Amino acid sequence: MKIRMLFSAIFKLRNLGILLISLGMAYILTLTVSGLTLFAFPAGAVIYLAFVIQSLSSVKFHEDFNQKQKIRHIQDLNYSCMRLSSEARKHTNTAYNQKLRGVMEDKSDIVESFFRGERSFLKEKIVEQTLNLVISYIKLLTNFCIRSKELSGVDVSDIANRLNVNARKLSFTRDINVTEDIRKVINMDEKIIERLKEEKKDLERINTKLDYMESTVSMFKHQIISSIESEEMLETLETVVNEASALDSVLQERRKNKINM
Repeated sequence: MKIRMLFSAIFKLRNLGILLISLGMAYILTLTVSGLTLFAFPAGAVIYLAFVIQSLSSVKFHEDFNQKQKIRHIQDLNYSCMRLSSEARKHTNTAYNQKLRGVMEDKSDIVESFFRGERSFLKEKIVEQTLNLVISYIKLLTNFCIRSKELSGVDVSDIANRLNVNARKLSFTRDINVTEDIRKVINMDEKIIERLKEEKKDLERINTKLDYMESTVSMFKHQIISSIESEEMLETLETVVNEASALDSVLQERRKNKINM
């Protein structure tokens, strides 16, 4: 941040103008007065550095710099939303792609309102957090769609049939070692079925959470456009973003530990 601020002061138009004028005057002096070459150009550079230092110590410069950084941050978040959305479309079906399109349209309205309307610290924070919410939504939606497709390819009937076959084998087998092996297979299959049930319930909850996040973005869009901001909005956004991040972490972990049959 400090290096960026330094470069901002160095390349500030006023300071660059001072540098050009100082060097120009130094050049003219060297043409008209002999022996000033060693002093004129360094003096011009010193004048330029003095203005750079003055910029760095200026309250207004700091305010302008911080404002530009906030705008840059909003633009970066907006770009992240668009990049993630483009990636998400590769995994969504028609229905979820439509939902994603709606959220992105709301996001565009929010960003447009931010740059068009009056700004305040609270509005900037709410817009920033709303964009973070959109990013969390897209990440969660992407992993949700990927995991849903993976689970849809798991045929539970095959596991159930295997359970029935092994249960019948168990009733006829008298060999202790064979019986123990069959019980282990049955136990594994039961765990797989139980995990599938849990994961499907989790996906249902995540689907509901996605709907809630869509509604939240839409609601906050209308409030931001109408300049109705409050501290409660920030708290709500932070809570939803944290919950979405936690759910996304669970989905990613599930995807790493896929069920093998």
